[in-house]
Amino acid sequence: MLLDTASLYYRAYFGVPDTVRAPDGTPVNAVRGLLDFITRLVQDHHPDDLVACMDADWRPNWRVELIPSYKAHRVAVETETGPDEEATPDTLAPQVPIIEAVLDAVGIARVGVASYEADDVIGTLAGRATGPVDIVTGDRDLYQLVDDARGVRVLYPLKGVGQLQVTDEAWLREKYGVNASGYVDFALLRGDPSDGLPGVPGIGEKTAAKLLDAYGDLAGIMAAVGDPASKLTPSQRKRLDESRDYVAVAPKVVRVAPDVPLPGFDPALPSEPLDPELLDALADRWGLGGALQRLLSTLRK
Repeated sequence: MLLDTASLYYRAYFGVPDTVRAPDGTPVNAVRGLLDFITRLVQDHHPDDLVACMDADWRPNWRVELIPSYKAHRVAVETETGPDEEATPDTLAPQVPIIEAVLDAVGIARVGVASYEADDVIGTLAGRATGPVDIVTGDRDLYQLVDDARGVRVLYPLKGVGQLQVTDEAWLREKYGVNASGYVDFALLRGDPSDGLPGVPGIGEKTAAKLLDAYGDLAGIMAAVGDPASKLTPSQRKRLDESRDYVAVAPKVVRVAPDVPLPGFDPALPSEPLDPELLDALADRWGLGGALQRLLSTLRK
């Protein structure tokens, strides 16, 4: 089981009232909410291994160089030496180091790699896996990793993590009219304002799916632009032709990296805390109480 950790703690933050606080008054709603999410996921799905995948760089420069608008609307502070700071709710940002410390003390593998997003870590781990993989994320970009033959699914939270949309290839075909292998082409044609991806003007989900069905893939669609005999409408031909520069670089931006240089780590779920003394101190300092105890009890089963 691979967790898109930021996606989950954002959902926890907005799903748990910020009246949930530490003894000193610091909000810990995202921390406790994420712990409860992990508890429920382990209870319901019984993974052998679990990795909390992290955004070491939420807006990698190699993606920005290709498409400057990539996540640009989310930048709070530009930095010269490291990743730009992402606009984050004031009471969420201080909780992230607490989440990281708690996961480490529990012994849940936490993996982030400089210059890569969590999506890239997930893509690399999913590609290397020898058995079934469940990816837990609220990010549709990861639908590109679905692979029925290899048992790779996306579990998309609908209400907390107790109600999950199980995304397999049949669901993708029914919902979007494309296979997982065509999802990157579909997504870049459609665009995604939440990621600052402009897409091709005038091409939404239905048109993107129809074009891929007619011409097979992005290369086939672009070949049709230069073929007077193709059945593209004049407006489609014009807009695709005008978008050639974007279409040339967008696949590398949208496709998750399959070859992230991962550090060594142990993905096995712990049955006992890795650092019980530190965990006790964190529990007292941040008032993690029942949420942490529920997780530890579930891990011991």
